[in-house]
Amino acid sequence: MKVQSRSEYANMIRDLPMGERPRERLRELGPRYLSNSELIAILIRVGVPGENAVNLASRLLSEFGGLSGLGRASYGELCEIKGLSDAKVCQIMAAMEVGRRLVSLHPDDRPTVATPQDVFNLVGAEMGRYDQEHLRVLLLNVKNQVCGQHDVYKGNVSSASVRVSEVLRPAIRENCPSLIVVHNHPSGDPSPSPEDVLITRQIRTGGETMDIALLDHIIIGDNRWASLKQQGLGF
Repeated sequence: MKVQSRSEYANMIRDLPMGERPRERLRELGPRYLSNSELIAILIRVGVPGENAVNLASRLLSEFGGLSGLGRASYGELCEIKGLSDAKVCQIMAAMEVGRRLVSLHPDDRPTVATPQDVFNLVGAEMGRYDQEHLRVLLLNVKNQVCGQHDVYKGNVSSASVRVSEVLRPAIRENCPSLIVVHNHPSGDPSPSPEDVLITRQIRTGGETMDIALLDHIIIGDNRWASLKQQGLGF
């Protein structure tokens, strides 16, 4: 019988503080306040040696470019991911299909974002764990309900690499009137840089020419966030 090391035990969900365990957070706060990775972690239940269920869920979302990409993944693609058994793959695919059917029947049940904290609750736990920069676009309808999420850039979010047309493309394609840009700082410090302010200004200006409103640019750090709109940077 294999004996697990202390480091493997330290990466188990039960070793997290009670307030950080996904199931306990769901019971206390409700599912709306859990991140995508926490919800997926509840589905897959257990991780693999050295990687708890939340970290495995974050890796899974990163592999497929977020929740929308995971929802499009095939059975075969999911089975190739280390740590996903047949049962876990079936659970994930079944949950995604239930979500699609629910949204098609009840569009008013889509998550609504009214504050930067709402955005952080939606994507913060997932994006805060990335060791590379990711730039994500949240598409919103006229009720500020999230219609979709799209990862646009990975690895280097700078004014030299970010093309405004690529950031706006999902909103144009899906005919959404507004969007929120979110990206992470792997350093853990969400303080906006001059580059972040420049990117924000460029996206806002470009969106105005297409009649698409940039509502905010949120930077995710280590359990923290910063809103460029609140700070009046780039707006």
